[in-house]
Amino acid sequence: MNSIIVAEIHIYPIKSCRGIALEQAEIAPKGFLWDREMMIVDRAGKFLTQRQYPQLATVKVEIQEDRITLSTSEQFLEPIAFQPSLEGQSIDVVIWNDRTKAILQDPLVSEWFTTLLKSPCHLVRQSPKQIRAIDPKYAPRDNLPVSFSDGYPFLLTNTASLAELNKRLEETYQNEEQTLPMARFRPNIVIQTEDPFIEDRWKKITIGTIQLAVVKPCTRCIITTTDQITGVRNPLQEPLKTLNSFRKSAKGVLFGQNLIPLHSGVIRLGDSVTILE
Repeated sequence: MNSIIVAEIHIYPIKSCRGIALEQAEIAPKGFLWDREMMIVDRAGKFLTQRQYPQLATVKVEIQEDRITLSTSEQFLEPIAFQPSLEGQSIDVVIWNDRTKAILQDPLVSEWFTTLLKSPCHLVRQSPKQIRAIDPKYAPRDNLPVSFSDGYPFLLTNTASLAELNKRLEETYQNEEQTLPMARFRPNIVIQTEDPFIEDRWKKITIGTIQLAVVKPCTRCIITTTDQITGVRNPLQEPLKTLNSFRKSAKGVLFGQNLIPLHSGVIRLGDSVTILE
């Protein structure tokens, strides 16, 4: 087997907004530092994502020391900067089947998102006082924490898997206009290999010196049909339509694997990946 290395590292500080590419990232108990630390909720505290509001893909997030700057290609909104806080009013929020606590952030930022989405909403940050636990059915032990990600600390994808998908898209449409960048799948870790979907066979790996459990394939949703720069949805429902032809399972179409870190440390671009199980 050819060598496997880390080709990309990404964090998404605000769930469903644009990601940040990094050369290295520190593993906190819930995943990469800052990944999905914040999210947008409606007035009832229910989480909002690109599933309902594809324009969230236009929101660029920049972190400079203790401040975050948000900007969007939408002409009616100027950039805004704020300082994330772990103090302030705590509210109950709902993400999928989980109820947990979150801290309201700067009300001016909530107004900014309300203007973007044309619907009342709040920006919240996960409270350190309450653990949102990984599904015990997949976690190596109980009460392992996770951020506001869909359910697991890391999503890993594979360059060869994307190449296989793009080859099929090109064959179907006889052009390269339907081929996709990896950003459509919003991964944390992208590995470079020559073997499509080899990650499906893994149970435990090391990346550099970090051991990770490979616990569950990732089922894909309508967000993969959304251009991650413009927020425009693909009218042909690609890549879901093509994935459905060769990556369908009882739970949905699959692309990528969910991972749980078994200890803390740092992952860097170029780190080698070793399969333990």
